[in-house]
Amino acid sequence: MTFSETHETETQDAARTLFVELTGREPDGLWSAPGRVSLIGEHTDYNDGFVLPFAIPHRTVAAVGLRDDDRGRVRVASTFAAEPVEVALDELDEIFPTLRPAQGPGSDRRPAVPEWAAYPLGVAWALRQALTTDGAERSFRGMDIAIASDVPVGAGLSSSAAIEGAAASALNDLWDAGLDRTALARVGRRAENEAVGAPTGIMDQMASMLGEPDAAIFLDCRSLEAQLVPLGVAEAGLAILVIDTRVKHAHSTGGYGERRASCELGAEIMGVPALRDVSVDDLPRAAELMDDVTFRRVRHIVTENQRVLDTVRVLREDGARAIGDLLVASHVSMRDDFEISVPELDTAVDAALAAGALGARMTGGGFGGAAIALIERDAVESVSDAVTAAFAASGFTAPVLFTVTPSAGAHRDA
Repeated sequence: MTFSETHETETQDAARTLFVELTGREPDGLWSAPGRVSLIGEHTDYNDGFVLPFAIPHRTVAAVGLRDDDRGRVRVASTFAAEPVEVALDELDEIFPTLRPAQGPGSDRRPAVPEWAAYPLGVAWALRQALTTDGAERSFRGMDIAIASDVPVGAGLSSSAAIEGAAASALNDLWDAGLDRTALARVGRRAENEAVGAPTGIMDQMASMLGEPDAAIFLDCRSLEAQLVPLGVAEAGLAILVIDTRVKHAHSTGGYGERRASCELGAEIMGVPALRDVSVDDLPRAAELMDDVTFRRVRHIVTENQRVLDTVRVLREDGARAIGDLLVASHVSMRDDFEISVPELDTAVDAALAAGALGARMTGGGFGGAAIALIERDAVESVSDAVTAAFAASGFTAPVLFTVTPSAGAHRDA
């Protein structure tokens, strides 16, 4: 059994055990969804742009069972929370609309339930909303949901989308909703935007739902057209090292929302629906029209979109060994133009490159989280040691390092 299979089995066992402790019976099924790594394409998703993520072996498992009391209540429990949370399904319509419209810069609004519970409960709310838009009467049975996960929290690997994907897959089956994976990704995004209050795009949910082994997902975030792009990392003798800086981040706090507001302002100044419609050739004009900060935010999005397109082309034409410079350029842009890196992320990238990585960059929304490095497969130990030593020399908390391979998306496990 591989490392990832062992971890998945342990997580499944943890979710099932918690469900039995909560209810005294076995669940109706187990559903799981993965975290993701963004290979390249950061903050482009909510600008209708292009992204290139892939699902990772680390997964969230939801053990779920319909309730027999017919009271329309949902109870959620998690291995990382002391107490379960229980609400009536009808109460969700009162709890979550208080968070709308989507969070603005600097907002500190919080759900009326603990944040961890807002993810699965938000999925239940958003899925019910999606299924009742035609005005038809539908009944929704209550259920118990027990969650376990080995996706690192706060590391920029989308632990939130993994919860959403597992919960959405389970509810889709148990409520006979019949939604496809893209529709379930939309449900997850709405839960994150409006129930949790994090103004993210749809990249994370799509990666978690659509992941496939040995492939990245080239996603057009405007049309939601997705293409699988073979990575061939192992075939090329390479590995992807994740460097979790252990600096926690949270998309529901102000920095992320401020960046999004700057992007919306930039699009308004340029007279376009979204920064997806601004090309690299338009940047000189943008520089004349904008203040320096807004321009640099815009320049990151515009050049990052181009880097995604270039990375897809290079992967198809030349393979994974040829994308290193694009990864480095992406990190520089996020560090200098979008200003979402932190010293620990810069140290991770610089140390990995100095130790021979072909390319490295921070991954995820920024303000903490993880970096990735594309390295020779036989250099995992030496690069890991170099990064750990660099953190120690800087007085930082020791990072957590592990390799990832592109993996399968959300599915029913049992």
